[in-house]
Amino acid sequence: MSESKYESKITSAPCPAEDIYRVLSNLENLERVRDLIPQDKIQEMDITPDRVRMKVDGLAQKISIAIVDRIENDTIKFGAEGIPMQANFWIQLKELTPTDTRIKLTVKADIPMMFKFMIEKKLQQGLDQAADMLAQFPYAQWK
Repeated sequence: MSESKYESKITSAPCPAEDIYRVLSNLENLERVRDLIPQDKIQEMDITPDRVRMKVDGLAQKISIAIVDRIENDTIKFGAEGIPMQANFWIQLKELTPTDTRIKLTVKADIPMMFKFMIEKKLQQGLDQAADMLAQFPYAQWK
């Protein structure tokens, strides 16, 4: 296995980095969108401010995503447990003005070579879509 790094495109959110950080650095905010999560794919979700544990369709054990580091209004780092490879990801914020914060997502994972070429393109597309979604989210409404 070799560690691979994937970065999303850089997107722009029309709000201060502080608003984005406040929402994304507390995983309990997922409770507010729990009904949007497909119940046939993810079950038994336990949420705390720093960790989400869930049963994912197709995996034998629960997986966990935890915040492992925070740099206020700048970076949120996550680690994954219970998946068949070593992986972590982070969200980087760079406020240019109070109405323009840039967002970039990065994933580092030890992907087995035989799977790397099968998932590389989908992983990149998923990162770019997630960056677009995070840029369009109404953070100011989540006070």
